[in-house]
Amino acid sequence: MNGLIAAARRLVVKVGSALVTRDGRGVDTEAIALWAAQIAALRTEGRDVLLVSSGAIAEGMKRLGWQKRPHSIHELQAAAAVGQMGLAQAYESSFRVHGLQTAQVLLTHADLADRQRYLNARSTLRTLLKFGVVPVINENDTVVTDEIKFGDNDTLAALVTNLVEADALIILTDQAGLYTADPRKDPSAELVREAQAGDPRLETMASGAGSAISRGGMFTKVRAAARAARSGAHTVIASGREPEVLTRLARGEAIGTLLYAQQEPLAARKQWLADHVQLGGRLLLDAGAAKALRQGGKSLLPIGVRGVEGDFERGAVVACIDPEGREIARGLVNYSAYESRRILGRPSQEIESILGYVDEAELIHRDNLVLTDGR
Repeated sequence: MNGLIAAARRLVVKVGSALVTRDGRGVDTEAIALWAAQIAALRTEGRDVLLVSSGAIAEGMKRLGWQKRPHSIHELQAAAAVGQMGLAQAYESSFRVHGLQTAQVLLTHADLADRQRYLNARSTLRTLLKFGVVPVINENDTVVTDEIKFGDNDTLAALVTNLVEADALIILTDQAGLYTADPRKDPSAELVREAQAGDPRLETMASGAGSAISRGGMFTKVRAAARAARSGAHTVIASGREPEVLTRLARGEAIGTLLYAQQEPLAARKQWLADHVQLGGRLLLDAGAAKALRQGGKSLLPIGVRGVEGDFERGAVVACIDPEGREIARGLVNYSAYESRRILGRPSQEIESILGYVDEAELIHRDNLVLTDGR
């Protein structure tokens, strides 16, 4: 299994708060410089690397002189705003030494739940990679309204992994990897060298292993690995204090815990699409279109649609409904609800004359469509 990470051409690296801020004592510029040097080395090998960094709130607390995490959401947001300045400065300075530019990208989970914003975020990140820029991504803690949870960037890192279709997610933490129990409480705990991502036994092992700085602990890392596996990405959980950890992993060295994905990327992406995305509307199909989807693995063309329900934009996830009212598939739609209503029942070659333009010949391309009725 060691070769899984070595073969990865696009990686997402997540570093935790305890590492970035020296357990809350302030930004660790030396550690950031070491990670920057390793990422620069990976870039020279032709690999794309995106960095997801925690630590904004912890750094802000340090700068503001706060010894304990506040309870007020507005104080947490203020700490994040102050701390983000220190993080951005540290990363920019460290990567500049290697001739690399960085870009600060602040996201919320809402950005990735909304399909239009999801597509925009994906395009932005891909464009940054195209120009050789290293995206430094963090949750936009200054604007979120729900209670901020330390360690939630594990989930964000998995979502980014899915977003850019990365081959691997590397989660750097202050522990050597996932243990069979909390090693700080159980001396008999053993390091898990490798396991299948999503194995329910892993969550039992990870429960309760957290810290005062990063509340997510191992549990959110195991959950993140399962989420990343839905798009076919493998995950490594390893110590960020391990010398040359990133370059050694890229050479195929076994470090930390490897949680491997079982599914091929396309199949996993469709499974993620089927199970984890809210629906924006419904397309009512005629019998011919329903049969083509079920039996032929075809794309959905406008000529096979007899009705449109909902108010959605391009890129929304919509359900495909057969004449009996059953959902048979869902997928990413290429036209808005307004546009879909104008072209439904018409041949694809008439799209341009009706709308004045044409984006795609299909309402839903087969690569972005998954059957859901099991038939």
